[in-house]
Formats: sequence, C-alpha cells, structure tokens
Amino acid sequence: MSSRPYSSARFWLVFSVCCGLALCGMYLGLTNGSFDLSVRDVFGTLLRIDPQRDHDLVIFEFRLPRIVIGALVGCGLGVAGAALQGITRNPLADPGILGIHAAAGTAVVLFMFFVQGAVNGGGFGSVLSMPLFGWIGGLAAAALLYFFSGRNGVIDPQRLILVGIALGSGFGAITLYVSLKMNPQDFEMATVWLTGSIYGASWEQVLTTLPWLLVLIPVIWRKAGVLDVMQLHETSVVGLGVRAGAERQWLLVCSIGLVSACVAVSGSIGFVGLIAPHIARRLVGIHYRYVIPACGAIGMAMVIIGDLIGRTVFAPVELPVGIVISIIGVPYFVYQLYRARRS
Repeated sequence: MSSRPYSSARFWLVFSVCCGLALCGMYLGLTNGSFDLSVRDVFGTLLRIDPQRDHDLVIFEFRLPRIVIGALVGCGLGVAGAALQGITRNPLADPGILGIHAAAGTAVVLFMFFVQGAVNGGGFGSVLSMPLFGWIGGLAAAALLYFFSGRNGVIDPQRLILVGIALGSGFGAITLYVSLKMNPQDFEMATVWLTGSIYGASWEQVLTTLPWLLVLIPVIWRKAGVLDVMQLHETSVVGLGVRAGAERQWLLVCSIGLVSACVAVSGSIGFVGLIAPHIARRLVGIHYRYVIPACGAIGMAMVIIGDLIGRTVFAPVELPVGIVISIIGVPYFVYQLYRARRS
C-alpha cells in the first residue's frame, strides 16, 4: 500500500482529471458510432434547440442511457472494490475475484429463468427486482466466504482469495447450467449480459440503479475513518474501541448491495474494483476519505472509456466493455500476484 503524503489539493486535482476524462468519454460516446453526430446536433438535441426525431432517438433512447449506466456502474464498482480491500486488508480483493459477481449473476439469471421475459422487456417491476435478487446472491457468497475463510472471527487473506475463486467457479457453473435451460432468445441475451455489457441500457435500469448508489456510497464514505483504522493490526483496532466485526459486516453488506445493483444492469464487469483502488491510493494517498471518491471517479472513467473503445474501435463488431477491461485487468492482476508473492 502506498504511503505517499496526500493533500486535499492533490485529491481535487486527481478527482477533476478523472471526471474530465469521463466527460470526454461521454462526449465521444454521444457523437461517435454508426450514426455520427456533430457537436451542434448533440447540443441542439440536449438543449431542445431545433430537435429532430432521429437525433432524439439516437441520443435519448440508445446512447445517453448507456453512458449514464456506464458511469453509475463504474462508480459503484470502484467504491465497492475500495471498501472490500479495506475490509479484508487485502490489495487483491475484488468483487469478481471473491465470487460476489458470480453469485449476484447467478441470482439474477435464476430470476430471469423463473420470470420469463425479465431479460427483454419484462416491465419496470422485473427490472426493479433484479438488483434485489442480485443482493441476495451476493449475501450468500459473503456468508460462504466468511464460513470458509474465517478463523476465530478473523479472515485469512490468503484463504479468502482461494475460497473466492472456488465460489466464482461454482456459481459460474450454476449460471451456465441455468442459462442453457432458457429459451433461445433469453439465452442469447443472458450470454451477452454475463460477459459484462451495457448494450441495450434503458432509463428504467438507470432508475433502479441510482437509488442504491445514492444511499450506499455516502454510507461507505462516512465509514472512511473506520476503514483507515481497519488497516491496523486486529489488536490495535479493538484497542481503539472499534467494533471490528460489526463494522466489517455492515460495510460488507453495503459493498455487496453496490455490486449487486451494478451486476443486475451490466453483468459481470470485472477488475474495476481491483484496479481503481490501486490507482487511487497511488494518486491520493491511503486515507479513505480521499480514496473512496477517487475510486468512484476512476471507475466511472474506466467503464465509460472501455465501453467507447469496445463500441467504436472494433466496429462494426461490438466488444462488451467487460472484455475490454479484462484485457487490461488480467495482466494487472498477474502483476499484483507477483508483487504479493515477492513481498
């Protein structure tokens, strides 16, 4: 973990740059694609100056919901990754590596299977219920993580990674089996969704995801001081009067809620929760009151730019954002494993 000095000025600089990158990605995402738009077309449509039906369709129905979902998902996964690494004191902890992504995905796919049509046009009620089912699946994964990797109430960081990988494989197998039982149309949509794609994002998905982030991110940020204390030895944490067990469980539930809300609308976009906290700690220091919002901004920029790359660079073929980020994330994960082994 980085121990560089930090300052509020440095944080605001990093935060502003990341938000600027995200805004640039949003602009390019609105203007570029199979139907290119000029700056005048975009601003004229957004500001309702001489609106045109085809521009409204492209911006408000296809591109803008996708960009907003990408921003929300990136922010939520970045914050959840920071909290999970703080809870476990493990720099390799990540919602995907710990099996939380897979468990939430399994719960959502089960919901899709038993409620036919939830994948494609199942109504606002179905879309609203998907994050809740994902949250239940994530809680199941957390309970299994605690059961198999805990020892005398303390989580073993090495065992945690091994258990998480095993749980991810198990839940992934269940997801594959259930998806093969779907009808062909739902199976095709579920397969694309599970690779980590925000293709087909809608305003209904934005409305179902936004409340989770508006509630849970401030709760995690208010626990920044607790996360700072948790980086000390367990004895020191208890000596400072922190109820480590209760605080860790509460933060874990909030993190799982964020991950589940994101997985329900975007599928399994891995490595955002792993990479964003590492970048944030190197840029703004180790204090979580700066790390958490920095992770949100970094994750937001990663998903927006990753989706832009997958949609435009490989045209006419569209590459899911989860695959684009994995191309970067897998080598980075191997590098972190190498560093952890050397230390």
